[in-house]
Parts: sequence; C-alpha cells; structure tokens
Amino acid sequence: MKANINERAVIFAKHIIESGDTVRQTAFIFGISKSTVHYDVSHRLKKIDYNLYKNVNLVLEKNFNEKHIRGGNYTKNKYLKINKK
Repeated sequence: MKANINERAVIFAKHIIESGDTVRQTAFIFGISKSTVHYDVSHRLKKIDYNLYKNVNLVLEKNFNEKHIRGGNYTKNKYLKINKK
C-alpha cells in the first residue's frame, strides 16, 4: 500500500512539471482531492525524491505567484460575458 502512495506522489509531480498545471487542475484530472495532491507533492515527495520535489516546487511557486492574475482575468471575462447579454 505504501508503495502505491509513493508512486502516486511521483506521478502527480511528473504531471505538474510536464504540464505546469496547478494543484487544483491536477486534482481534477486525477479525480482526487486537491488536499491529497498538495500533501503528496509537498510532504511525501520530499522524503521520496528530493530533486523531483525541488522541481515541482518551482512550478508550484510560479503558479502561486500568478494566481491573482488568473483570478483577475477570470473576473474580467465573467463581466465581459455578462455585459454582452
């Protein structure tokens, strides 16, 4: 059972690195909670493969620093859509 959890953490990390997806997007794709994805890539992965952890952490930091921009764009598009109706 423990090996499956470790494999899952590695799979999540590789997906995030390759696609640049957020934790939320990754959770949606794999059909699992975002808390599980976050815990796997930020806590478990550190003990399993530290180099992979560092790489995924760079992507997560980038996503974290850009989230206010994505939120602002979403709101802008939402109101543009409402005003067109």
